[in-house]
Amino acid sequence: MSAGRSALRMGPAELVQAAAMARRFYLEGKSKIQIAEEFGVSRFKVARVLETALERDLVRIEIRVPAELDAERSDALRARYGLRHAVVVESPAEEEDDAPDPENLGEVAADLLGELVNEGDVLGLAWGRSTIHMAAALDRLPPCTVVQLTGVYDAGTAERGSVEAVRRAAQVSGGEAHPIYAPMLLPDPATAAALRHQTGIARAFEYFDKVTVAAVSIGSWEPGISTVHDMLTDEERAHYASLGVAAEMSAHLFDTEGRRVGRDLGERCITVEADRLRRIPEVVAIAGGQRKAAAIGAVLRSGLVTSLVTDTAAADYLLTESAAPQRPALERADPDGD
Repeated sequence: MSAGRSALRMGPAELVQAAAMARRFYLEGKSKIQIAEEFGVSRFKVARVLETALERDLVRIEIRVPAELDAERSDALRARYGLRHAVVVESPAEEEDDAPDPENLGEVAADLLGELVNEGDVLGLAWGRSTIHMAAALDRLPPCTVVQLTGVYDAGTAERGSVEAVRRAAQVSGGEAHPIYAPMLLPDPATAAALRHQTGIARAFEYFDKVTVAAVSIGSWEPGISTVHDMLTDEERAHYASLGVAAEMSAHLFDTEGRRVGRDLGERCITVEADRLRRIPEVVAIAGGQRKAAAIGAVLRSGLVTSLVTDTAAADYLLTESAAPQRPALERADPDGD
């Protein structure tokens, strides 16, 4: 608190009393009723004094968040898309065109999960670089069960990928881990169906309807930015591109309006179904960068996610794009009407 020139227009008794009341209210956390009783005035008098203290610069209130967080963009993004939580972090000073999600997104998402997950929850983790970075950054989680929501990009990298992410989260929380030791994409629906019935994978799938908080990644339909895109043949990529694919999340494909396309791909994948994902109370998407901005907007319109951790580069696009979302994300509405 500081006394500016305008505050000096108050009489000395008023100035001292206002400073004392402001100290009680803003620094000591006392209620207006408690302050009124102490000074022998009405609580309405206290309210007027506090208001005057602000108007006359006797009290200065500063709202500070860590430098890497952009509170203004975060709130604007939350309101525009009807999100439960939106957290925007500063983009790297020099973002490369082909760069994956900034690693600091995972660190911030780890802190957000620490807030969202409660004891006894079931936490679901989908494959993605950002979710792997998030799991590595976790340092606190209440006791919870952790389940893998998708297969892995390559079964041979399980120790460095989503399996290890599930193990890491379970270790931090002290809860059970239910990983999936299988590739995300299989050659045909029959092979995928057979794997889903294997004991370990089937056990993980049984937890899908119990998941209360999930973390997912988003990819745009281009090389290096979409895991699914990179796993397909050139012919398959061309086929799905002809359907208007703009984004993918957990092996589900979306057009620019958030409608699901290429649903036959899901029959070949080990992943949580879209209808199950929609029923999860809290789904946090982690994605950023200019190359993913349009894809993030498409997934937000799908109604499958409730919260977003992103960066300023993507946020600026999302806040200015002309194609505003048709419905708030919190309504979990399916653009296809399914």
